[in-house]
Amino acid sequence: MSFPLEFWDLSLWLAFIATILLTTSELVSSYYGNIHIYINKKRLRNVALAVSTLFLATVAIRIINIALAP
Repeated sequence: MSFPLEFWDLSLWLAFIATILLTTSELVSSYYGNIHIYINKKRLRNVALAVSTLFLATVAIRIINIALAP
């Protein structure tokens, strides 16, 4: 049984999630609306940067594979 996601799909998913998280961490206020839910912006930004780093790692792996291909 093969894994349904390929490396390209994983890279695209990471890019999409990183974009959403980085945008959200910059635009959302610490106190969202009137529902009194506190959003920890520092933690959200750290997660966004971690996902972005994973995306850049997948891009680097793809570049290395292209460069080393015969």
